[in-house]
Amino acid sequence: MESMTGRLLVATPSLKDPNFDRTVVLLVAHEPGGALGVVLNRATEVAVSEVLGKWGTLAGDPAVLFEGGPVAPESAICLARTRPSVKRPSGFHPVSGGVGTVDLSADPESLGDNLAGLRVFAGYSGWSPGQLEEEVSSGSWFVFDALPGDAFVSRPDDLWGMVLKRQGGIMAAVAHFPSDPALN
Repeated sequence: MESMTGRLLVATPSLKDPNFDRTVVLLVAHEPGGALGVVLNRATEVAVSEVLGKWGTLAGDPAVLFEGGPVAPESAICLARTRPSVKRPSGFHPVSGGVGTVDLSADPESLGDNLAGLRVFAGYSGWSPGQLEEEVSSGSWFVFDALPGDAFVSRPDDLWGMVLKRQGGIMAAVAHFPSDPALN
């Protein structure tokens, strides 16, 4: 399977793992050794500035930590979007287009003017070799192209439905699938 780095995994209604119910995951790496991504639509109530000081001034609205996934929740992954006219700043590692990861040991003030958006994720989502491909094949995930702003939407709770609706057709209808069909 070709690399899915930079693409979105959108949980299908049949995915029953509570860690991923109605999640949208941006894959930041997909290689023969496995895959790594961050959940884009699980905001916490913890301000980035409480945990990472000056990085909080660069964090987009909402300026809170996000639950990146169930693996290593004590670690942090920072996603950023560069401004259109900016070349790759120091400490920025591209994922797709102008979106990439940022080294949090860098000085946030040196990056500020270069970035159009920033999000910090506590933990990440990880898959062993072949695991993600198997989950996609079994119907647990839809795989879609990401838009540059997906990781930085101001209403992350709406992202699952937004991504499905923009696909059109039957995928747009899936966006209205009830979270508990028994209550429909």
